Amino acid sequence: MWIGWMEFDLLLGDTRSLKEKRSVLRPIIAELSRRTEVAAAEVGEHDLHRRAGIGVSIVAADATHVRDVLDHAERLVAERPEVTLLSVRRGLHSSDD
Repeated sequence: MWIGWMEFDLLLGDTRSLKEKRSVLRPIIAELSRRTEVAAAEVGEHDLHRRAGIGVSIVAADATHVRDVLDHAERLVAERPEVTLLSVRRGLHSSDD
């Protein structure tokens, strides 16, 4: 079994409140969950209205599949015009580690 995770550091466009921030993040998190096999959630920068962290994770039997799904999730976030993807951190672990 393989466990993959990824954390996105995002800069949001012209958001002026935490409420506006949530209205930008909610559709991104929903799309990640709907179009990929990952679990996704806001994981950082909760008190800043122009920065956000989104974390995703996946568990699968094959490491190649985990990498492919994480690549797809990264493309989905990078293509969103309302955010700038500042950085991505990834991890991949075997249950045997």
